[in-house]
Amino acid sequence: MYLFLLRYRACLLTALCFALLVPFSISADDLSQGGDAKLLQVINGDHRSAKNSVRDPYRKPLETLTWLGLKENMTVVEITPGGGWYSEILAPYLREKGTFYAAGFDASSKIDFFRRNAVAFNEKLAANPALYNKVIVTELAPPEKITIAPPGSVDLVLTFRNVHNWMAANNSDAVLSAMYMALKPGGMLGLVEHRGQSDRKQDPEAKSGYVNEAYTIALVEKAGFKLVEKSELLANSKDSKDYPQGVWTLPPTLHLGEKNQKHYLTIGESDRMLLKFVK
Repeated sequence: MYLFLLRYRACLLTALCFALLVPFSISADDLSQGGDAKLLQVINGDHRSAKNSVRDPYRKPLETLTWLGLKENMTVVEITPGGGWYSEILAPYLREKGTFYAAGFDASSKIDFFRRNAVAFNEKLAANPALYNKVIVTELAPPEKITIAPPGSVDLVLTFRNVHNWMAANNSDAVLSAMYMALKPGGMLGLVEHRGQSDRKQDPEAKSGYVNEAYTIALVEKAGFKLVEKSELLANSKDSKDYPQGVWTLPPTLHLGEKNQKHYLTIGESDRMLLKFVK
């Protein structure tokens, strides 16, 4: 059940190799796609770590968040922020006019990894109060802790590459229920996940890290959501999805170390679905 924890830990460690690369800067020309100037400024901010910003060409935060409808006066929940890749953007962007909830791991969990991750995330916030002192940290640990924000108060819930973890822990329904409960009627759920092969039967535990798009949509709609739109913004046709260590063979994890590393770096990060649902 907790195999995903090992993979997550490996991701945090081996992603450090990206810090050796030149951080990626998004230009003002990208505003032509509808992004706003404040979001662009935050994404290009010096507060973001080099190992995070260097991954912008794959994750396309400006385009992704703009497509998902993010506005600075919204109440937003990020599910399982992990090391804070997206929180580095969302917290300062929403700080003045909006509200940002980071629904992370249980700080009192019996699982050491969860406790340490919660502590590390809180330390990250405390280290820069000028940006993060208004972040509201909540805990998502089904079945005991599922109130990620006051019920019916949230405009937008965001979850990035988490579906396979829910499947591995067999708590997808509980997590989706928590998100549904937090959202206002008409509120939106934005979801990114590693996209699996559509012609292959879905492993219910998602051991490879890949989840079929149709399977994901059915899983989310079972919780009461309705699919609004799909985007190919995060598609990667180079991703063959058949690696010895699953999606963690690719960057940023590079689970095989130096073995064929140049090849996997050329492929880049995984092919990803980008989906928008409404409550």
